[in-house]
Amino acid sequence: MKSMLAVAVSAVLTAASTGAIAGSAEAEKWINDEFQPSTLSKEDQMKEMEWFIKAAEPFQGMEINVLSETIPTHEYESATLTKAFEEITGIKVNHQLLGEGEVVQAVQTQMQTKRNLYDAYINDSDLIGTHSRLQLAVNLSDFMEGEGADVTNPMLDVDDFMGKSFTTGPDGKLYQLPDQQFANLYWFRYDWFNRDDLKAQFKEKYGYELGVPVNWSAYEDIAKFFSEDVQEIDGVKVYGHMDYGKRAPDLGWRMTDAWLSMAGAGSKGLPNGIPVDEWGIRMEEGTCNPVGASVSRGGAANAPAAVYAIRKWDEWLRQYAPPGAADYDFYQSLPALSQGNVAQQIFWYTAFTASMVAPKSEGNNTVDDEGNPLWRMAPSPHGPYWEEGQKLGYQDAGSWTILKSTPEDRRKAAWLYAQFVVSKTVSLKKTHVGLTPIRDSDIRHESFTERAPKLGGLVEFYRSPDRVRWSPTGVNVPDYPKLAQIWWQQIGDVNSGAFTPQEAMDRLASEMDITMARMQAADEKANVYGGCGPRLNEEKDPSFWLDQPGSPKAKLDNEKPQGETIAYDELVKRWATQ
Repeated sequence: MKSMLAVAVSAVLTAASTGAIAGSAEAEKWINDEFQPSTLSKEDQMKEMEWFIKAAEPFQGMEINVLSETIPTHEYESATLTKAFEEITGIKVNHQLLGEGEVVQAVQTQMQTKRNLYDAYINDSDLIGTHSRLQLAVNLSDFMEGEGADVTNPMLDVDDFMGKSFTTGPDGKLYQLPDQQFANLYWFRYDWFNRDDLKAQFKEKYGYELGVPVNWSAYEDIAKFFSEDVQEIDGVKVYGHMDYGKRAPDLGWRMTDAWLSMAGAGSKGLPNGIPVDEWGIRMEEGTCNPVGASVSRGGAANAPAAVYAIRKWDEWLRQYAPPGAADYDFYQSLPALSQGNVAQQIFWYTAFTASMVAPKSEGNNTVDDEGNPLWRMAPSPHGPYWEEGQKLGYQDAGSWTILKSTPEDRRKAAWLYAQFVVSKTVSLKKTHVGLTPIRDSDIRHESFTERAPKLGGLVEFYRSPDRVRWSPTGVNVPDYPKLAQIWWQQIGDVNSGAFTPQEAMDRLASEMDITMARMQAADEKANVYGGCGPRLNEEKDPSFWLDQPGSPKAKLDNEKPQGETIAYDELVKRWATQ
């Protein structure tokens, strides 16, 4: 039998080997060496870290596992913030990075099997409708006031999170906590658009100014102009459009990420259309039961605006994008802009800002010799079915999600790590690294005022009132993993030429309704969705719904109205005065 001294020595050595010896000295070192700038004073940073040290005491030496997709923000968390958290709190975190599809699959598997695969996920808020219905994710509002009160940071300041509305269920409860967010905006070569010769050439041909397109007609005119009229700039073959079309799950997200809504398929309402959302799913106001995706049930997934949206995606990809773009996936298409041969992209994610401001020496041809961006980002143009009051695009809000299948002690330790990486002590520096802002206080900090000229409009956009018109998938989608997987095969059939856009969207809407009918049966039999599962409308002749006000909307006689643009500098001035 070991002596008490030997046991004590062994415990100290074990703690040292696992990095479990933690405290104020380590926190002070990280604050001074890494966590600057911050919206907090160093004194308040230490106050926040002292709270983490104390709250983590029961979990010192524990090792937890979390999962997120692979983007620069999460790479920083995985490589740097896990080390900081371990040295400060004594809790080791294995922060694994996988593709977005694999993250969704892991979440779905853990929910189905109730096996604790990971202690927490950074899971898109697109699943808010799923989490609030299935009740398999921890209700954070209740958790923070109940069993998790002892591990909830009193300086968390939930109201400071810009994406809080995205992670709130129909019951008003918070189910996820934003960790990073990025919007799909319009990207363009500011330097080319300001060339007098190109401006004059465009004005002569189209009768209006070359500028930021307000509508899809102007976007199409500009795409055609650069691809067919300009063709070459400074000895480089140029193109008027960039997108992707590889037959993979990314292609489905390309469309569920508000593409139909940008065309105008959905209803007015923020953060998502009421009663018809950007997926084309109808859910009457004041209820929690989706009633259908097909026009015959009051949905809009196969309505004229949705078909128009898919047709334009396919046409532009074929006619105006660089060769090979149709075979790109999400991760290949967006960095391709750094080659410097594309004039604009209608659906560009701000998550790639960090790579697009990389120096010229690293092969980025869209910055000048001083590192100033030759490009800008601006609001997305909208299609002819769009109406004022609708959302204008998508905003990804990767958010901390803890499932109930995670044991309580591991749940609490994971919640501490989640709060640590979004804490005010850490978040401003993390935002400068990954450029995926989550806190209003961060984006308004003076350090971003100084950096704004180097970021191509990111700061101006996130400080503007316009930012609320970009939102993730909302609560109309009852089970994101089950419905999202239906999309990419149908869209891929359009790109391959196997089906027309109308045929593909008819199949898509039908399959969504079939899947939701199964959910309805499960909910009625076993309360799987807490009574908030689908309750499909009986089918009617589509003309019944198309004749009603709002979405689904009847086909327009003219789907290509006059192009409209706005000068970028005028747009920024407008933002600044609102």
